[in-house]
Amino acid sequence: MNRNIVETAGNRLALSNLEKALYPAVGFTKAQVLEYYRRIAPFILPHLRDRALTLKRYPDGVEKGFFFEKRCPSHHPSWVQTADVLRDDGEQMNVCLVNDQATLLWVANLASLELHVPMARTGSPDTPDAMVFDLDPGVPADILDCARLALTIRDLLSRLGLVAFVKTSGQKGLHLYVPLNRPETTFEDTKEFSRAVAVILQKNYPDLVTAKMAKDQRPGRIFINWSQNDAKLTTVCAYSLRAREEPVVSFPLGWGELEALANRGDARKFRINPGEAVERAEKDGDLFRELLVKEQKLPHL
Repeated sequence: MNRNIVETAGNRLALSNLEKALYPAVGFTKAQVLEYYRRIAPFILPHLRDRALTLKRYPDGVEKGFFFEKRCPSHHPSWVQTADVLRDDGEQMNVCLVNDQATLLWVANLASLELHVPMARTGSPDTPDAMVFDLDPGVPADILDCARLALTIRDLLSRLGLVAFVKTSGQKGLHLYVPLNRPETTFEDTKEFSRAVAVILQKNYPDLVTAKMAKDQRPGRIFINWSQNDAKLTTVCAYSLRAREEPVVSFPLGWGELEALANRGDARKFRINPGEAVERAEKDGDLFRELLVKEQKLPHL
């Protein structure tokens, strides 16, 4: 095994198999994965901070098997921050916290291409910071249909006095977030509210929207996955890579851009590659930054 020792923020890190193609179809190597996460670190770290990381690891690349890892690997460096969280069975589980660039690169070196985090931080596990609508299209519906629905949801929420933000999932759909950042918010609140919105939209757009999880309800419709608003579940972090044939990023979009993309009618334009993600983030800043600080209260529906 080839190893390179690097130092970042005073911490020594052993990087291995840098030449291995983790995206074999396009020859995108582990070294390029690490370089992406190094450059995107200022933008992704605030969204990872103090959240229990679920690693999705592809040790032999995206064309081979993967596994999820919720426990922080026992061999983690001493400088990696961790936290204990309570499992459903009442036992404590030690999880990784990606709070600095060195830890982000250590995680990437484990071939954890995708970084998944819960809606709450470890210090307040029962208090979601935001509410999410996961828009998942069933063929032949696609991301263009998701974009039009996201705009409808944005307008509905706006009438209720709520601001929302949107990002590509990096797969076939979109994630729409509503920042809350209030200590009294519960997962029961966010799940109940998001489900009510999904049911309302299903009633008004029955040929386009379903709020039902049943697979047979999804073809040709967009499933609004309100169930993601759960303390036990995670969603891919903004700026995370996704494990597709080619490297694609789950990337925040401005509403004006989303409108333009929806009107343009080219689903391929929603695919943001790592180079474009870094270039755009460095130019425009973090379009999701308000998600971390804006306080909003969910109204009663």
